[in-house]
Amino acid sequence: MASNDLQWLLLRKHNSFFVKKVAEGPIFSKEPGNLTNLHSHKYSGLSNSKTIDVSATEGGVKLTTRKKGASPHAVHSSFVTSAVRPRSGTRRALGIAAKLARRGYRPDLRQATLARVSAILESQKDNKPSYPKKLRGKKKNIGL
Repeated sequence: MASNDLQWLLLRKHNSFFVKKVAEGPIFSKEPGNLTNLHSHKYSGLSNSKTIDVSATEGGVKLTTRKKGASPHAVHSSFVTSAVRPRSGTRRALGIAAKLARRGYRPDLRQATLARVSAILESQKDNKPSYPKKLRGKKKNIGL
């Protein structure tokens, strides 16, 4: 397999995951394993051998990492998955991201991982119901 740098040189200009919204603005990417959705070598899920993929599930959030020495196009068994339950909050996500960083698995992606997990957990929260307003003062007396 080619090195990560060579793969990036081949993928950076021609990629099916490009999302060009504004001509002068940044180039976004929809590739799996890209935490910030920015088209750059640091966050690329295709050209890096070690990636962290964060995705939403019905039971919370799923963090997937690639095993050491596995091909980027390998089968399912080359990935390790850990789950964050929806009610456990960002503290559990912090623990999982810190564990990955302590093991030396892309510590530079720790903050991006936490931001992505926090955003997904926040979107999965149920909103509190809005209660009807109580009438007070003159408005309460008019209704009698």
